[in-house]
Amino acid sequence: MKFYIPIASVIAIALIIYNATKLNFDALFVGDSFTAIITIIAALCALVLLQILRISKKIERLQKGKK
Repeated sequence: MKFYIPIASVIAIALIIYNATKLNFDALFVGDSFTAIITIIAALCALVLLQILRISKKIERLQKGKK
């Protein structure tokens, strides 16, 4: 778990950057641009979930230290 969160975060950021290059701002909701938008949103959701996991693990460690 120690290495999973940073690696998954880097992959999600790489997906966001890659799909941002695929956007066609003249027709955002057509074809490959729409797929890129959905993938960007999914990668952002993954980043949020990974940060929640990271924070929950930190809280768990702090609670174990108090006992």
